[in-house]
Amino acid sequence: MTTDGHAGHPARRMRRTTGFVAAIAAVVLLAACSSSATPTTGANVPGGGSGSPSTASSAIPTLDVVSAIQADPKLKAELPAAVQSSGSITLGTTLTPGVSGLPHGGQVDGKDIGLDVDLRNAIAKVLGVTWDVQNGTFATIIPGVQNGKYAVGQDNFGVTKAREEVVDFASYLTDGQAFLGAASVKLDKVSDISDVCGLTVATSPGSTFQQILTGAAGKCAAAGKKDFSVQYFADSAPIFLGLANGKVDLYFGPTLSLQYDATHVPNTKFLGQISSTVVGFVTTKGSPIAKAISDAVNELIANGDYTKILNKWGVLTSSGIPKSEVNPTPSF
Repeated sequence: MTTDGHAGHPARRMRRTTGFVAAIAAVVLLAACSSSATPTTGANVPGGGSGSPSTASSAIPTLDVVSAIQADPKLKAELPAAVQSSGSITLGTTLTPGVSGLPHGGQVDGKDIGLDVDLRNAIAKVLGVTWDVQNGTFATIIPGVQNGKYAVGQDNFGVTKAREEVVDFASYLTDGQAFLGAASVKLDKVSDISDVCGLTVATSPGSTFQQILTGAAGKCAAAGKKDFSVQYFADSAPIFLGLANGKVDLYFGPTLSLQYDATHVPNTKFLGQISSTVVGFVTTKGSPIAKAISDAVNELIANGDYTKILNKWGVLTSSGIPKSEVNPTPSF
């Protein structure tokens, strides 16, 4: 689960803990290992609601929203002949053990779970194929698609101008750039970067988040306010530790992940989103697989399965897309 901990978009999430105790443990004992939790059968986790973080942290939705989906032969026929024959598509993504990457992705008892996992599996059902999932890192997946190692890449990649120059996108979701604050911070909402003047902001290096913060440098001073300061972390465990001990005021990261954190991490609050980005699967330039995936997403949207998947993971409807496109207009 812009992590964007990565260049260019609020994409897949840096690995994060489900609570401050877990965060401290991750820093002290496991350096950047993600945490785990015991699944609660039938539990449904709201992505932005209220409730007890102590109970929500172990709740994992288990509703089956994929297995009943039927294949569409017309859409399968859009795939390259070799894929139709083999019935398999190689997909590159990152491995996120435990539940720390939810709602986007995680792994419990060796089984991949999460919003992104359900969406890709639903797409595979529509196309009548299976995914040959291979794990890489955020930084290596797009190059892996370019050099043919993967036919498709999925890692909450935001659609950007720079990325569309080297790969094609098939959109499936909207994610954004948002702020999570410590409960003690005297701020209830962030709607513009100027709202965080004078505060300490933590985020990931080499990311869209860094790009936005760097671009806003001097904006506070120009308004006669104290500049915000930025601390960069390659993993989110020390960010949660900083929120807990007062060394960090705000976490600037992916909207869906921070909404999820607000319900699962004690003494934090979701402060709002300042911008958003369409997210998509990536393929090589000109690959017919991109259109097939996009058409499959649109079929899921039309028949309601798409909404069922979003609802399962407590994702706000505003994060869904009304229509999938190949190479939609980028936000950055």
